[in-house]
Amino acid sequence: MTGVVLAMLLPTPALTQPVTPPAHYANVQLADPAKEASARALMETLRCLVCQGQSIADSDADMAADMRALVRERIERGEKPASIRDWLIARYGDYVTYDPPLSGLTWPLWLAPILLLGVGGWIARSSFRRRTR
Repeated sequence: MTGVVLAMLLPTPALTQPVTPPAHYANVQLADPAKEASARALMETLRCLVCQGQSIADSDADMAADMRALVRERIERGEKPASIRDWLIARYGDYVTYDPPLSGLTWPLWLAPILLLGVGGWIARSSFRRRTR
């Protein structure tokens, strides 16, 4: 009896593996080269939610594979890339895109580089003025 309980408590690698196979279009290109190019271009602009630094086109994560399959399936059905992108942003938030839209939450991301360049220019200008005196 104790052996059965101990066996149930031990982690089993078979249970940690995903039980579902990857989606059909996760790693399979579309038959139409124009549609595949459109899907690939869209996938390059979408961020992997697991890897955070890679696009879904480059990531090996299961989540990215599911997102690639979703993009290819929708492109195959004739949906426009912009509508697919909008749907993914609505579902996962602005973080899914490398180009976040200007909003109340993202304006510091857009404004910070301009402000930093201005501050750097002001510091350089005042430093040069002191040297010439």
